[in-house]
This record gives sequence, C-alpha cells and structure tokens, in this order.
Amino acid sequence: MTQSRLSVVVVSAGRPDALRRCLLSLSQQATAGCEVIVVADAGGQAAVRTLPVVGALKLLPQRQPNISAARNAGIGAAAGDIIAFIDDDAVAEPTWSQAVLDAFAVPDLAAITGPVLGRNGISLQWGPLAVNGVAHDIQVEPDTPIRDGFARKLQGTNMAFRREALVQMGGFDKALHFYLDDTDISFRVGRAGLATAWAPRAVVHHGFEASTRRTQARVPLSLFDIGASTAVYLRKHAPEDQRENALRALEAAQSTRLLRLARARKLNAAKMRELMETLREGFKAGQARVSHEPKIGSDTGDFDPFQSTNPPPHRVLSGRSFQLNRLRAEAAELVIKGHPVSLFAFEPTPRKHRVRFTDGGWWEQTGGLFGPSDRAGSRFQFTSFRARIAAETRRISATRGIAPDRDSN
Repeated sequence: MTQSRLSVVVVSAGRPDALRRCLLSLSQQATAGCEVIVVADAGGQAAVRTLPVVGALKLLPQRQPNISAARNAGIGAAAGDIIAFIDDDAVAEPTWSQAVLDAFAVPDLAAITGPVLGRNGISLQWGPLAVNGVAHDIQVEPDTPIRDGFARKLQGTNMAFRREALVQMGGFDKALHFYLDDTDISFRVGRAGLATAWAPRAVVHHGFEASTRRTQARVPLSLFDIGASTAVYLRKHAPEDQRENALRALEAAQSTRLLRLARARKLNAAKMRELMETLREGFKAGQARVSHEPKIGSDTGDFDPFQSTNPPPHRVLSGRSFQLNRLRAEAAELVIKGHPVSLFAFEPTPRKHRVRFTDGGWWEQTGGLFGPSDRAGSRFQFTSFRARIAAETRRISATRGIAPDRDSN
C-alpha cells in the first residue's frame, strides 16, 4: 500500500510572531515528510522569510481578508493526498503529523479532527463535538456514531481531509469570510454521508492570539463576521422556520458574552451597544451573500517536504525554578542543533502547571512541584522532585515522541 503524503495549510493574517512559532513547531515534527503551505498577508510573509526553513515552504499571498478563500488557495497548492489545517496561533505537538497520517490508514475515512488544548497547554479547549444545521454544538463520545441531524465538528485549527473528499464536495465556502467556515464544511461532509473520525493522538495547542477581530484578552473588536457568517450558514443548512430563532439565540448569547466582559471591566456600555450593532449589520450583510464552494482539482503539482530527515532525539531538561534562565539557555542551544526540547522548571509550591511552546522553539512546563498538571487531579500532590519529573515526562512522552527510557538532565 502506498504511503499517504500529508500537506499542511497554515493561513495567517496580522499575527507574524504567532505564525513563526507555529512553523517552528511544524519544523520539529518527529516524523519528517509533510509539506507546508503558508497563505499569509504581507506581515506574515515578511516574518516567514526570516526563518531558515523558508526555502522549504510553499508561500502564497493572502489577497483578501477571507479565511475560506485563503484555505482554498492552500488546497490548490497542496500536492498531498491528505490535507491538514492548523491556525497560525496554534502549535502542533511533535507527533501530530504522524498521528494524522495514522488516522487515515482507514481506507474510507474522509476527514478527522483531534484534541485542541487551551492557553494553559494542559486543559482541553475543544474535544469531540457534533454540530447541526443551526450551528448548535453538542458533546459526543469519541467512538460513538453521530446522531441524526448532526455531523462531527471538525475544528479549523486541527482538522484534515482526504483530498478525494474535497474533490467530491468542493472547497470552503467563500461567503464565510471568518467564523463557521470549518463548521460549514463539517456539516457538508456529514450530510454527504462521508466517514469522519476523532484522532486522539493528533494534538495541537491553541493560543487565541490577538487579531483584527479581538484583543489578546479575547475582547471582541467587532462581531460583524460572526453575524454575517451565521446568516450564511443558517440560510444553507437550517430549516426555514428555525432561522429566525437561531439568529435571536446567537444575539442573546453574544449579549451575555459582552455582559461577562463588562462585569470584568473589559467593556463599557457604549462599546457593548456598538458591538451588538456590528452583529446586526453582519446579519443583514450575510443574508445577501452568495455562497461559493469552488471545485477542487484532483491533479496536484510537485510534493515538497518541509523536513527531509527526522530531527535528532527529543531532549528533556529539568531543574528548579531558580535555574530557569540556565535551562532556557541550554534549551536554546539544543534547538539550534535541531533537537526538540521539553523543559521542566518547578518551584516548591502547589501552583498549577502551565505548558507553552516558546518563541525560541522549546516546550516549557512550569508550576509547583506539588501542584496539578492534570486539572482533574489533586490540588496538592506530595512527591519528590525526581518522581515528579519522571511522572510528567511519562505524561507527555506519547505526543512529544520521547523515548520511554530517556532520562532527564
């Protein structure tokens, strides 16, 4: 059986630093062989050109602020028979690309999605979900058949398709400039009766970085695209007698969201009214938009792998919090040599742990020696330093590609 080839598409606008970090994570995949297509605005392209790996990328301009059009451009440049998507403000665990390919070992599988971890790098931001024609999400069991009227929700920052499925269905709907673009293609896949799956080992971390639509604190700057895309989605998929109620439900949900931000003193009343008006303007604009799901060609160009060889062995560094600067310097040297690195630095407290992929290109976990990493665990964990490092290394070893018997330094 011929080994599938994986193309990864990254769309980026207004987040050059996040894009560089995303591409660093892709350059450290434990198994070489995928190609990477970047569709970016001018700032993103300038940032990418500073990377040593720029010559191994397929770099395309993002000609308009439309994520669906940009994703379609990425598909057009992709030569793989599996096409995956990750957002520019996300990073992939080192075994992500291989986990995606392993999932598609099932011959009739059309699409997959996997876990998305949130800002603390540990808690699940998005797990297995299903969505219906009014864009209502429900939680589902990973291996349970999706109930009638729903389709598996493919998270835009961690989803992949067999190219044959995209050829059959068409690309992303360009009427969805932002928001519900992934939900729309999820529902179309489900409606077409194509097989989808949850891939638990294909893990990404999603940061919710600032953009033209929200601040770093996730305060919205405009709700226009949410309103417009919702109107398009409902017109395509919702029964006519349910559309008005669905629009009102979204309006109520967004109002509640803004009230929470106001209580946190992140918004004032005038800004809330202004944002709700952008939502209503979006509703009106979306009702007039014409959907367009372009045809996807079955012919592909040359496949250009991002990595030609697997990286050197993953290194684990560990120490006390007061040693963090030294550990970071050591991690930076190892990254320059090509090693993926996981760094642990713990303080003698029960503080909760956090994990992040740094701008320097290593994974860094900090917190209290006695604090929880798994948020479902005990708030105080009595342990020795050596035992805690061993336990945390085991916890991450499968997704980081760390050999089971590898000692920490």
